[in-house]
Amino acid sequence: MPSPPLVEFQNVTVYRGDRVALDGLSLSLPMGEHVAILGPNGSGKSTFVKTITRECYPVLEHDSSVRILGERVWNVFDLRVLLGIVSDDLLAHCQWEISVRELVLSGFFSSVGVWPYHEVTPEMERKAGEIIGRLEIAALAGRSIHQLSSGELRRALVGRALVHDPKALLLDEPTNSLDVRARNELYAVLARLAEAGTAIVMVTHHLEDVLREIERAVLLRRGRVFRDGPKAE
Repeated sequence: MPSPPLVEFQNVTVYRGDRVALDGLSLSLPMGEHVAILGPNGSGKSTFVKTITRECYPVLEHDSSVRILGERVWNVFDLRVLLGIVSDDLLAHCQWEISVRELVLSGFFSSVGVWPYHEVTPEMERKAGEIIGRLEIAALAGRSIHQLSSGELRRALVGRALVHDPKALLLDEPTNSLDVRARNELYAVLARLAEAGTAIVMVTHHLEDVLREIERAVLLRRGRVFRDGPKAE
C-alpha cells in the first residue's frame, strides 16, 4: 500500500489579519520527494509552512482540507516530532544562553533549549553527538549560540531539526542573512542529507537555493499555485 502524501492541501484559504494569504490553494507533496516552493514575498510561502505546522488555520469550508501524512487531525506535539523545521521564527526564539549541544538536543522536545522538566536520555545524547558530527560542528558543541556566526547558527538549527529522525526537513528561507560562504556550506550540508534520503521541502524566493537534488518546483503567486512541474521547466 503506498504511503500517504507528506502534505495534501485541498482548496485551502488562510487569512493573515484581513489579508488573504492562501487563496483556495490545492497542492500535494508525495512522501520522500525533494521539492522547492518558490515565489516572491507575499506569495503565501511562509503561510503554507505555518499551516502545515498548525501556527495558522484555514477557513472552514465543506470542500477544503489539510492532511499531513494522511491525517486531518493532529496533536500538534505529535506532529512536530514527525517534521524537522528550520525557519527565521526559530532564530527569533534563540534568545537564551544555551549551547549548540543543548539547541540540537531540544529538537527531541520541540523546544528551543533543554529545560529542567525535560528528561535527556543517553540515547538522545548519543544521537545529538552523531548529528553534530555529521554537520561538522563538533568544535562548536559547547559554545553559546550567541557566539556563532549566522551560518554556524543555521547549521545548528538544521541539527535540531534532524536529531529526532523526522519524516521530512521543511526549510523556510534557510539562507536569509547568510553570506556567500555560509550559504555554500549550508547547500553542501543539505545536498548530503538529500542524497542520504532525507526528504527536503525548500521554501524560498532565491532561485540559487534550489538544490541539484530537488526534482520538482512549485511556483506560488498571490496565494495560489501558478506553476507546478519538473525543475527544468
